[in-house]
Amino acid sequence: MRARSRTESPPHLLPTAAERRQSGGARLAQVDALRGFALFGILMVNITYMASAYHGTGLEDPGLGGPLSEAVRRLVAVLFEAKFFLLFSFLFGYSFTLQIDSAERRGAQFAPRFLRRLTGLFVIGAVHAVVLFPGDILTLYAVLGLILLALRRIQPRTAVRIAVALLAVTAVGYALLALAVGHAGGGGTIPQSTASAAAQATEALRGGPASVMGAHLQELPDVAFLLTFFQAPSALAAFLLGLAAGRRRALADIDRHLKLLRRLQWAGFTVGLLGGIVYADASLNHPETAYQLFAMGLDVITAPLLAAAYAATVLRLARGRYRRAVVTTLAPAGRMSLTNYLGQSLVCALLFTGFGAALVGRIAPVGVAAIALTLFAAQAVASRWWLRHHTYGPLEWLLRAWTTLSIPPWHPQGGTRPPRP
Repeated sequence: MRARSRTESPPHLLPTAAERRQSGGARLAQVDALRGFALFGILMVNITYMASAYHGTGLEDPGLGGPLSEAVRRLVAVLFEAKFFLLFSFLFGYSFTLQIDSAERRGAQFAPRFLRRLTGLFVIGAVHAVVLFPGDILTLYAVLGLILLALRRIQPRTAVRIAVALLAVTAVGYALLALAVGHAGGGGTIPQSTASAAAQATEALRGGPASVMGAHLQELPDVAFLLTFFQAPSALAAFLLGLAAGRRRALADIDRHLKLLRRLQWAGFTVGLLGGIVYADASLNHPETAYQLFAMGLDVITAPLLAAAYAATVLRLARGRYRRAVVTTLAPAGRMSLTNYLGQSLVCALLFTGFGAALVGRIAPVGVAAIALTLFAAQAVASRWWLRHHTYGPLEWLLRAWTTLSIPPWHPQGGTRPPRP
């Protein structure tokens, strides 16, 4: 049994004109800051899979063990894994409602445009999975977006009830599997074939471009299974929670929800963090056991709480005394989430595969974490510079052109720079 998922990848979450009209510049900047923070968390998870073919197998990468490596692995598992894709899923559902409202105000047909957006996402995700990173989730989000489109008229309360039911049923499913494995007395031993497959994948990823893409293609069936049965229910639940929040315009005025944000922080940093600790212990120390299945079910319930606590913290910081620092650092990266997400995969592919330095399996977890921090810092600076001169990020511009079947403005209209956060 591998880790719960091979990916924390985000969907395209281009801020819409509807968001700008509905929430105003400062509040939009808060939401963009949340996107940027989620993008950082996604990088912290995805880079661990790109840096080692052993990650997620329950085995340590030979030569990359030791107390410090173990501590970094544990921190990433507790604080990052299975948390940040939920933030992007929530924001996808939230932005979905604003796009509907914008289309209705203009008298435009929403469904055809949204279907084109999903098609563009699927194509981008498929190319990304084969060439750069098989743990892509954009294709799954494109498919789940069809369900969101079909459910777009449901009431907020109904959306919340369906989301809670999805999470509960998934958690119960894990519990039943844990009981079955425990009753059968199986699990607990990682097959020798797993270590052999990881070693072969490492060598393939160190080869030329054809070898790298061949390794990605070989891994795709396993990734598709994991995404469909382990991650899709939680992602769809977060979509629906975002839809409900969008209907209520919950992010339009953060000051009205400070009490709720504090409660989310309390629940997330207690119950949610405890669930993350159990999940990390089971994944790292007890793979292929009934305990791991139980922990994964527990994580289905507690990970959304920790993700919500992160979101509440960022939103509160983005409106308080540290607002300028938080927004200036995170919001530009969030506005270019699609470009930055794929850019992360490109840089990591150049570092860790035969496309470039072929360092897969050669950098300890602490070094991998340092690379992630450095890369995101560079993206934050580059995004801020780019958006001073351009209306959209490069890939956001392409996807918007396909979605609207028009040529979006490349530079800010009137030659003026967009307002600084």
